[in-house]
Amino acid sequence: MSIAQNPTWTLSGFGDEVDPDPKVQAAVLLALGASHIEVRSAWGTNVVELTDEQIAELKTILDESGLKVSAVASPIGKVDISLPVEHETERLRRIIVVAKALEAKYIRMFSFFRAEDQSPEGIRGAVMERMVALARLAEESDVMLIHENEKDIYGDTPERVLDIMETVNSPALRAAWDNANFVQVGVKPFTDAYAMLRPHLEYLQVKDARATTGEVVPTGQGDGQLMETLTALSQDGYVGFASLEPHLATQNELGGFSGPAEFGVAARAFRTATDAIGITLA
Repeated sequence: MSIAQNPTWTLSGFGDEVDPDPKVQAAVLLALGASHIEVRSAWGTNVVELTDEQIAELKTILDESGLKVSAVASPIGKVDISLPVEHETERLRRIIVVAKALEAKYIRMFSFFRAEDQSPEGIRGAVMERMVALARLAEESDVMLIHENEKDIYGDTPERVLDIMETVNSPALRAAWDNANFVQVGVKPFTDAYAMLRPHLEYLQVKDARATTGEVVPTGQGDGQLMETLTALSQDGYVGFASLEPHLATQNELGGFSGPAEFGVAARAFRTATDAIGITLA
């Protein structure tokens, strides 16, 4: 295992948590020291629904600001498992076009909701069929899918995330790690999941949460074991993205919102934690 001394991580953040306007998103992220932005929506429109003209305008705004795109935060897989395979492969084709236009390597995605009367085990086969199809499309397109451990999808626990990674077994599918989401499904992230999933961990999404209520809070104010996680990552050679997803004002099935002030609170809390560990954010 390599040990990184005072590693440098690349700071990014979900722009639409700041404001619907990409110009405001860029200004706030730059002011907080970020060099990248994660694109989930612009002008209130999700990335899968943006027109070619809107994508070109967004790219111009980001280029003029000097921000690059760390990932396209797509809604792929954040749908009911009953939908046909083609529903999400066709949406992914569009997202790949968006990612290429924004010069982004990573596409965030999920592993499907189920009906109330269905168990995770009951949908496993359908999940894997869809994840394999999506991963093959990503392989062909030279992009990388990063699966987020969102609550209430198949891959919301460490064991099922691992199941996805090992079953699909694709170089184009890796894990996006979210401490807060693990807390919200009763998992102690570092204790229960880190060793198991570290070989598959590609991308860090930054938020914390309280175990008693599920409330999302800034780094260090919840039960997400972020200090343990960040320390371990810094010691075992992680040098990737750290993307702020604060969810401090509102959150819903498709995302969350913080606003510029609360986004700044989250960013400063994270920087305080990384400074204490000796991680540089750039």
